[in-house]
Amino acid sequence: MKVHTEKHFTASDLIKDIVIGMADGLTVPFALAAGLSSAVTNNGIIITAGIAEIVAGSIAMGLGGYLAGRTDYEHYYAELKREYAEVEKMPEEEKHEVREIFAKYGFSEQLQHTLADELSKNKDKWVKFMMQFELGMEEPDPKRAVKSAITIGCSYIVGGIIPLFAYFITTIPMNGLKLSAITTVLFLFIFGYIKTKLTGESPFKGAIKTVLIGVVAAVAAFFIAKWVGQ
Repeated sequence: MKVHTEKHFTASDLIKDIVIGMADGLTVPFALAAGLSSAVTNNGIIITAGIAEIVAGSIAMGLGGYLAGRTDYEHYYAELKREYAEVEKMPEEEKHEVREIFAKYGFSEQLQHTLADELSKNKDKWVKFMMQFELGMEEPDPKRAVKSAITIGCSYIVGGIIPLFAYFITTIPMNGLKLSAITTVLFLFIFGYIKTKLTGESPFKGAIKTVLIGVVAAVAAFFIAKWVGQ
């Protein structure tokens, strides 16, 4: 007997955090370094500014991820509390909403009433059903905010080091920029390819899109800094 195995991607939160951190980490420091390369003659200035940006950026991005995670957590439990109050104070109205949900799936009216009555016997399962099928909300991981902050912050640091590393092994900003551009574009392509492959999209298109975003940001920063410097 052939066993049917379903392949679903289940690490969406982790991948989303890595994508947020890595994408900005690769793009923002690269754009900053590119802009400074047209305005200064010393790699030390670019390295100092780049490290400062990576530290500040990783903290800001990590805090943003933490706050987003806390907001999701608090929102879910505020709605959960409200749903418990509703099934307690207005059970018939909530049963009607349950029947409406089952009606959308094509259940007969008699079966809608049977299922609603059966579900209402267990308040916890009733509320959980309403949270999921009425509000479309899944219970969040209580550690999600901290995990998100760490993942985004670390991903930003890793991404930021890649474009900046070229300036450590060169002496002239323009040489550093050339090497940084090659390295960053390569990593943006690889990162974009893996990211979109994991999420089920077209990996090549995703890779090209990711590269274009990084390149456009760097080119804009380069010419703006050059124009301001003149």
